[in-house]
Parts: sequence; structure tokens; C-alpha cells
Amino acid sequence: MTPSLRFDANLKWLFTEHPFEERFDAAARAGFQAVEYPAPYEYEPQRLVELLAQAGLSQVLINTPMGPAGSPTRQGMACVPGAEPDFRDGVRKGLEYATALGAPFLHVVGGIVPDDVPRDRAFALYVANIAWAAEQARGTGVRLLLEPQNKRDAPGFILESQAQAAAVADAAGREQVGVLMDFYHAQIDEGDLIPTFLAHREHIAHVQIADPPSRHEPGTGEIAYDRVFTAIRDSGYRGWIGCEYQPLTETVAGLGWMKELTA
Repeated sequence: MTPSLRFDANLKWLFTEHPFEERFDAAARAGFQAVEYPAPYEYEPQRLVELLAQAGLSQVLINTPMGPAGSPTRQGMACVPGAEPDFRDGVRKGLEYATALGAPFLHVVGGIVPDDVPRDRAFALYVANIAWAAEQARGTGVRLLLEPQNKRDAPGFILESQAQAAAVADAAGREQVGVLMDFYHAQIDEGDLIPTFLAHREHIAHVQIADPPSRHEPGTGEIAYDRVFTAIRDSGYRGWIGCEYQPLTETVAGLGWMKELTA
């Protein structure tokens, strides 16, 4: 029997009908066994551990810290000259939280190239910072993830393709660094989703989903997710698939796609 796909709930996007601390139990009641969310840092790690344990959930992923809205580091710090001290502090803090939560993945958010910085200079800094972060992660049991983000939502983002992310992972060392393929971002910037996924399958350690153009649940937009899920399953991918979408109406009411598209 072919193993089932495993979906986790991104608590930034799903179950927002509830205050954040109540989303863990709501996710468990809806049948999820694992969660992810980008920014745990306003909570003490032990409080999050308690919420996970009470709901019987596993933590899959968190992100490194980002700067405030409107700042040069609003989409990450890894490629921004002058932000190196904050980047390093953020990686250390991210690893501390990921370790405490038992999360296998820490997404190192790349950042937006500043207007006054040549892209090649920003990219060289990015590669150097990822290499440094990989050394910090060694021995922690946490793998760093790199995610390209689309230029419609994040103009100037440092990573432009899955292939570029895979090349950086190779340079830093694939034991410590992998690729996070978000099919929403990939469809907007690259398309050709199934061949792209299969071409970089050995680098891809985690998957996220939403349906463009409006970033709602699978089945509401332009991606043929029934075919995508078949390709993911047939590829041998056994990791989690993060549901990082804005529900069209309410979260639970919009979960029917799981049975319909993964049958």
C-alpha cells in the first residue's frame, strides 16, 4: 500500500479564528498531528512545548527571526550588508528554539536585496552567512532550510529559483542544509512544478502548499494539486507538507480538499 501524504498545519495561516495558543488544540481536533509556524519568539520555549504536548502535536518547522515591517530585514537578514550581527544572533536563537521544540527544521529566511546593494554582493554575503549558519547547526539535530520566495509578493528576494537554492545547499553542505519548496511561490516564479520538484527531489527536505493566485487552499486556484500530490507520493517523499494558505472561508470548512485531492 502506498504511504499516505502527511500534512501539517501552519498556525500563522490556519485556525486564525482562535487566539494563537488555542490553535494547537484546534489543529489536533481537525486531525493534524504536527504544526509549523514562523515566529515563536514572543513565547518562552517551555510554553510552546506545553502547548504541543497538551495537543499531542509535533513541531516541524520554525523560521529565523526577521526585522519589523518596512525595515531592510523585513523578509530576513541573510543577504543584507550590515545586518550580520543580528543575523548571527537570530540563527543562534532559532537553533535554541528549534532544539527545545524538537523541530527538525529551521528555515533561514534569505532577505530582500537592498536597493543600493549590487545583487552579486548580496548573494555572496548570503552564501557566506548560510555556510556560517550550517556550522552552528552541526550536531544540533536541526537541518537548515532555504526557500525561494516569489517576486510578486517579495520583490528583490535573494533566492530566485529552486535550482539556486539547491546550489547554495550544496555549497554549505547538504547534511546540514536543504531546500524548502513552496509550490505557491514556485508556481508564480517558475511554473513547471512537477519537473522542477523531481529535478531537485534529493535537495528538498520540506514542502509547503497554497494555491495561487489568491493563496487559498488547494483546489481553489490554478495548480493541479491532484497531479502534484501524486508526483510527490510517487517520488518517495515521506516528509511533512506544510499547509501555508489563507482559508477561503473558515479553516475547518475548507479542509475537504485533503480527501478529495489525495484519494
